[in-house]
Amino acid sequence: MTGSTEASADAARFLQQAIDAGREGMRAHRGGPFGAIVVGPDGTVAGVGCNRVTSSNDPTAHAEVLAIREACTAIGTFLLDGFTLYTSCEPCPMCLAAAYWARVEAIVYGATRAEAAAAGFDDAFIYEEIGQPLEARRIPMRQLMGEPAATLFDEWRAMGDRTPY
Repeated sequence: MTGSTEASADAARFLQQAIDAGREGMRAHRGGPFGAIVVGPDGTVAGVGCNRVTSSNDPTAHAEVLAIREACTAIGTFLLDGFTLYTSCEPCPMCLAAAYWARVEAIVYGATRAEAAAAGFDDAFIYEEIGQPLEARRIPMRQLMGEPAATLFDEWRAMGDRTPY
C-alpha cells in the first residue's frame, strides 16, 4: 500500500468509528445522530463523543466538543497539536470554534451541513449571524463596564506564572 492509500484507509476507519459513535448514541436516545473521535499522531484514539444535547440538557454537548474534552483530559493538556478530529458531520460553528481553540491539525467529516439541515439540524443561521455587525444580530448585545473589565487583561499580562494559550 502506498502512503496516501494507507492514510486514506486509516481515515475511513476512524471516520467509521465516529459514525458508529453517533449511531450508538442516537439509538440509546442520548441525542442527535452525531459522533466524533480525536486521534493522535500515533493513531491512538484519545477521545470519543456522541451528541448528548437532549439527554444532558446541555446545548453545548455536541459530539465534537465532548470528544475534544475527553481527549484533552486523557492527554493532560488543552492543546491537540498534531491530532485529527473525525466527525460524522461537518462541524457546526461552535464545534468548529472548539477545534480551532484546541489547535487540532485537521478535521475529517462525513455528511455535509446541507445534509444535516435536510434532517432538521440547520445551523446556517448561526453562520450568517457571525458575519453580521453586532447591532444586526438576533440576540441583542451591548457593552457595559468595558474599562474595568479590560483591566483583567492588564492583570493577565502582568502575571509571571500564567499559562498562555
